[in-house]
Amino acid sequence: MLEQHEIDSIAAELAEAEKTRELIPRITARYPHAEIEDSYAIQGKWRDREIAAGRRLVGRKIGLTSKAMQQATGISEPDYGVMFDDTVYENGSIIEHDKFSNVRIEVELAFVLKEPLEGPNCTLFDVLRATEYVTPALEILNSHIEMEGRTIVDTISDNAAYGGMVLGGIPMRPDEIDLRWVSALLYKNETIEESGVAAAVLNHPGTGVAWLANKFHHHGSRLEAGEIILAGSFTRPMWVEKGDTVLCDYGKMGTISCRFV
Repeated sequence: MLEQHEIDSIAAELAEAEKTRELIPRITARYPHAEIEDSYAIQGKWRDREIAAGRRLVGRKIGLTSKAMQQATGISEPDYGVMFDDTVYENGSIIEHDKFSNVRIEVELAFVLKEPLEGPNCTLFDVLRATEYVTPALEILNSHIEMEGRTIVDTISDNAAYGGMVLGGIPMRPDEIDLRWVSALLYKNETIEESGVAAAVLNHPGTGVAWLANKFHHHGSRLEAGEIILAGSFTRPMWVEKGDTVLCDYGKMGTISCRFV
């Protein structure tokens, strides 16, 4: 376990890296004894710094929801991070690439809550009852830690690699569509790069939201009404460079597009 002064120091490093767009050395290379609980403590310290500086929390992201990604990272459950209001983009946005250290895109569904969700026994059915609507979303992944050799401890400390999200498409109530069968085609510069179906996220994208509510219960917290919950990607990350145009076709749920300049 890390000492409190080490947690504070790393959180400060990450905050500075976000401002300068530079990468810091891997946490696990410098602190090989760091554990997953340490990484959430670092993330929490960084989050509190940002809120104190005036940023407003609007939701949470869930990552590592596929079996393939869990096996690749050596963990058996998803991870999570926080989302602030200044990281949310509208459909069709022109986004400054230099706002990020690096850019990868993932295809997701976002759950917008009309009621709070809390554990310890939150289920998928509770999630569906508490959800006002579900809408397509693209997550912008962004790392502030050198990527070679990163572990789950590095990723969680770095706010689960969250950089931003683009919301769009056609919002739907959970009873209007079978969310397991939502599919998506991801294009870069008019060329299809990835495709997937939402059931790849824990067999139902709402399952991750229930997991998060139960996880928060252990910390004496809950998901609040109005929060946006990114449920996890059902495609591999797609690298994006300056000048690239991104479009994702969700079929019945519409399309999302953005361009990085």
